[in-house]
Amino acid sequence: MSYTALYRKWRPDSFEEVKGQEHIVQTLRNEVIHNRIGHAYLFCGTRGTGKTTIAKLFAKTVNCENPVNGSPCGTCASCQAIARGNSFNVIEIDAASNNGVDNIRQITEAVQYAPSQGKYLVYIIDEVHMLSTGAFNALLKTLEEPPEYVIFILATTEARKVPVTIMSRCQKYDFHRISIETITGRLTELMEREGISATEEALRYVARAADGSMRDALSILDQCISFNLGEELTFDKVLNSIGAVDTDVFIRMTGEIVKDDISALMDIVNEVVWQGRDLTQFVADYIWFIRNMLFLKISPMTRESLDITEETAERLISLGKDFSTDTLMRYLDILGELLQEIRISTIKRITLEMALIRMVRPEMESDLAAVTGRVERLEKSLVPGGTVYSGYAAGSENA
Repeated sequence: MSYTALYRKWRPDSFEEVKGQEHIVQTLRNEVIHNRIGHAYLFCGTRGTGKTTIAKLFAKTVNCENPVNGSPCGTCASCQAIARGNSFNVIEIDAASNNGVDNIRQITEAVQYAPSQGKYLVYIIDEVHMLSTGAFNALLKTLEEPPEYVIFILATTEARKVPVTIMSRCQKYDFHRISIETITGRLTELMEREGISATEEALRYVARAADGSMRDALSILDQCISFNLGEELTFDKVLNSIGAVDTDVFIRMTGEIVKDDISALMDIVNEVVWQGRDLTQFVADYIWFIRNMLFLKISPMTRESLDITEETAERLISLGKDFSTDTLMRYLDILGELLQEIRISTIKRITLEMALIRMVRPEMESDLAAVTGRVERLEKSLVPGGTVYSGYAAGSENA
């Protein structure tokens, strides 16, 4: 039997297994329990947050012969047919490849015929924002007054591209990014089911790298498991698998920025490149590193809400004493621009190196943040070993 990816193998088959979208799950279950089922729904949210999964579960529930507390029983003929993907009551349409007027007309003609089995015909239109203007117009009338046995579920990652006329005819649900804690809990549960050993630190890093997407987390985890088959999944092995680097590298790099040592910075970049690390992931992780340093500098009490260890927090607080909040904000601006550029750059290493030089050499720029950085460099050169606070070197008040 062929291998099934984790995100497909462990796709929730009941509302109880859906994680991170409790507000939507509870609303839909209440609609089923109290027979207040709508005719059109719009699911909005970033990738991998459960839009299609919940759409399929809702389609299964409304057609279930014996629903249990607003969830599908999973054992009736209708539930099993939908689970196998061969039910005539649930029609999935990819709007990215079926975005024309003719495609929508086929739907409007098909809805005139009641289902031969089950209660509802459920149309799940994924990436609905990809429909053409003409296709949206062709859908309007049917969406507003569909037959009583038809339900439309529209899913999109870009709600702003969906016409207001479509939105006003639907119940709109916003899917949240899933928290690191929720994703980590789900990964831990699935690793136990798979019989694979993994450290909590490793799973938390996978959860953070997924950026709120459960599907991305499972895809990354799949990659890490394949890379380390038969071994316990540790933090270092996850870093090696996805081309990321340890926090120690960022601490070293930031220390060289403090020393104004461009040569040492380039050596670290060279080391990262020759280790085969993903430079886009490297920049994204460094942004998180500087962001955490900034928060800890502004308010050390925020360490409890940051996804870092106590030891790392102490090192960041110590390292942050060499920077003003303005400088850290300038670094975040430069790195934010770099992240956009490096994704499309064909010379990623040079793009990264130029950004690091801009961070060390504020005189290369003329905006206010750069001028502040130049003043700080001058102050530190006048007061050797001085610590910078909000743009002023420590000890300069008594000068």
